[in-house]
Amino acid sequence: MNLHQYFERSAAQNAAAVAIEQADGATITYGELAALSDRVRDRLVLEGVEAGDRVGLYLRKTIDTVASILGVLKAGAAYVPVDPTAPASRNAYIFDNCRVKAAIVEGRFREWLEAELQQLAGVPALLEVDEAGGGRGLERMLDALDEQKPATPSESREVPMSHLAYILYTSGSTGKPKGVMLTHENATSFVDWCLATFEPRTSDVFSSHAPFHFDLSILDIYTPLSSGAKLVLVPEDVGKEPLGLAALIAEKGITVWYSAPSILTMLTQRGELESHDYSKLRAVLFAGEVFPVVHLRSLHAKWPHPRYFNLYGPTETNVCTYYEVVPPIPEDRTEPYPIGKVCEQLEGIVIDLDDREVEKGSEGELCIKGPNVLTGYWELPEQTSKAFLGEYYHTGDIVIEEDDGNFRFVGRRDRMVKKRGYRVELGEIETALYAHEEIEEAAVVALPDDDAGVMIHAHISSVSGEKISMIKLKKFCSERLPVYMVPDRFAFHESLPKTSTDKIDYQRLKNG
Repeated sequence: MNLHQYFERSAAQNAAAVAIEQADGATITYGELAALSDRVRDRLVLEGVEAGDRVGLYLRKTIDTVASILGVLKAGAAYVPVDPTAPASRNAYIFDNCRVKAAIVEGRFREWLEAELQQLAGVPALLEVDEAGGGRGLERMLDALDEQKPATPSESREVPMSHLAYILYTSGSTGKPKGVMLTHENATSFVDWCLATFEPRTSDVFSSHAPFHFDLSILDIYTPLSSGAKLVLVPEDVGKEPLGLAALIAEKGITVWYSAPSILTMLTQRGELESHDYSKLRAVLFAGEVFPVVHLRSLHAKWPHPRYFNLYGPTETNVCTYYEVVPPIPEDRTEPYPIGKVCEQLEGIVIDLDDREVEKGSEGELCIKGPNVLTGYWELPEQTSKAFLGEYYHTGDIVIEEDDGNFRFVGRRDRMVKKRGYRVELGEIETALYAHEEIEEAAVVALPDDDAGVMIHAHISSVSGEKISMIKLKKFCSERLPVYMVPDRFAFHESLPKTSTDKIDYQRLKNG
């Protein structure tokens, strides 16, 4: 069964139930969402979208976006969501890189996107939603297009399970984002695990805090919509504002919350949680970075009744291990909780630098195989080949398997870090900095931070030997990188420290 068919089955059984609610109170029922996504499907088919094509999505997080996602899947295509807060040049690169056949774009982004695409291979069919929100913007667009040329109703396409369902672009070490290809089999295997593990009910209200270009969104969207539950969309501005977010969780009656630990830490410290009633909350899921025990303990003191799950996995596997934190959390515990055991439908091994499996209790890299694991990176055969050991995917994470079978996270093998749950390749930031004509050398390091997970420090030497304006540097970076990748701090050097082999000495930079 294809990914969209989970929703179609649910919609047939729960047509009158509310499927999605926005923070502003706008709602859409399962029946209405099914009809709206059908119209998107029919329009895409008329635009020439065929099974196996890619369709870009450049919209803020709204009902319109979810309807567009479902419409793309119903057309037999794969959706490619981009970060609406990222520079248009980055998003244009993504659409050009995977050769989208069409893109659904919000009006506020179209001019800049089109200008960037014209400098690349060309502009695909752009379907413009004037203002996304409540599904109404999407309806206006479809109505206007139908007046020009009506789209003939068609049936949803069922594609082989090996076909792509979506491509999520992550930070790439080469300086360009890379596309992680996930099939219907990958996605439905994960959704099946979510349904079995968290047992969603039609009375549940799930949060959608993660943006749709982020892998946490797969659980957010498909677990509730496969089970007749309600999904509450948390917009980006509210998602980063602790008092507003704390109030929204209570007011909307969220029963299942999912986010990066840094968001929960923010809520604990500045959300005034004691001011609200969270009695409906039954499960708190967190993933994307280590949750410092001191903050987890504080959260549990304020939300003592839900179940807590630590979910782990890169975009390439989605969740591949999980651990339920069983209270109480001892006062003397300082180590983070384990990332847990491998999900039931997957297999994991721990290997050394020579790709040999290590004994339990020894450090090594966690490798995962099974139906969740990506098919590869879009048009990057060498990176795809390097990512696998036979059928096992190299996660790049160093772990130790404890006596009880749970894995304990130790650290990363490469220069990838997580910030507020986002995957950040430090090399991509360096590549962006080197594009600045006044920068001679650039090195980026990440240091631990309890709130954000890490603080990104950029160390720079300039051509002239003079300091570069901090305001200009921040602006330069924000035009080339997503907000979460812009360095938090800049340090200037006459020249960067070197190792004996004349390479930049990252260890000295980390140690100050």
